[in-house]
Amino acid sequence: MEQIGEFFAMGGYGAFVWSAYGASALVLGWLWVSSLRRLRLLERDLAALGIAPPGGGRKGENVP
Repeated sequence: MEQIGEFFAMGGYGAFVWSAYGASALVLGWLWVSSLRRLRLLERDLAALGIAPPGGGRKGENVP
């Protein structure tokens, strides 16, 4: 059990290391969510204009 505490303490730098991991995870999560929101918005705008999105609009289909 002592080894786990030493691992999380990381030689006294644990607060910096884990906060950096947390900040990175938050930024990556925010980028992922904002990208999905932007994709849905663009797909909706294309549908309103009557333009099919690339790939025929079918999810999971890889069309060159």
